[in-house]
Amino acid sequence: MTWEEYEALFMQGLIAALIIFMFFIVFDLARKTKAGKLGSFVLFGALCLGVIAYIIKAVVVDSFGGY
Repeated sequence: MTWEEYEALFMQGLIAALIIFMFFIVFDLARKTKAGKLGSFVLFGALCLGVIAYIIKAVVVDSFGGY
């Protein structure tokens, strides 16, 4: 395994861990502020939009080999 392959694999794992941690932070924020169903939906919706945008960006960049 080359250094570049190791680095790419490690980066994907760290980003997945960061996303899971952000879900925990948003869940804790919604619970502590008693945001309710709509407020929780808005908070998680915004987080999910960011995650989906990151995934789409990663797919597009990988598909076209760069910028």
